[in-house]
Amino acid sequence: MAEKKQTQKLTKILEDLNSDDVKKVSKGIKALEAHGNASMIKPLADLLLKGVSEKNEGEIIELLSCLKDTTVVVEVMDVLEEEKYLPIRQIILSTIWNTKVDFSNYIDTFVEIAVKGNFMESLDCLTIIENLEGPFMEEDILESQLHLKTYMESTETKDEQKAHILSEIALKLKEINMSLMD
Repeated sequence: MAEKKQTQKLTKILEDLNSDDVKKVSKGIKALEAHGNASMIKPLADLLLKGVSEKNEGEIIELLSCLKDTTVVVEVMDVLEEEKYLPIRQIILSTIWNTKVDFSNYIDTFVEIAVKGNFMESLDCLTIIENLEGPFMEEDILESQLHLKTYMESTETKDEQKAHILSEIALKLKEINMSLMD
């Protein structure tokens, strides 16, 4: 019975979020603070992708930045890795380094995004990586180093600022790798 009530609440919240009325969208975002769960991450990302008022966008970013529930990690990472959400990837990255949730299991994904993304995405990934607490899996660190090595060995013209950010990430990975050996 309680599950049915929760489903009804989330359906009502989704209706509010998909409204053209800025106040209704705000109401839906506020309701998510109390009644939301990980299943609401993609609808929020869809809203950002579709475009909402500046006020509503700020409220969504604030909500995503204040997440504390670890069950959202997989959903957030799905959004980051899905090509459809590339236009809002930098917004999502900036909410991650503001959140209190630990994304340490995805260090290799952040390095890959830093390598493939633009300068600002690389900068956000560096900030995220610097704030990860661990513990880290050795294979994730090795995978991360491989992403960087592939980038460095490529013959593409490199953005100097981005290359500097990636060298900072390489130093952080080296530091993490050394601590794994202790």
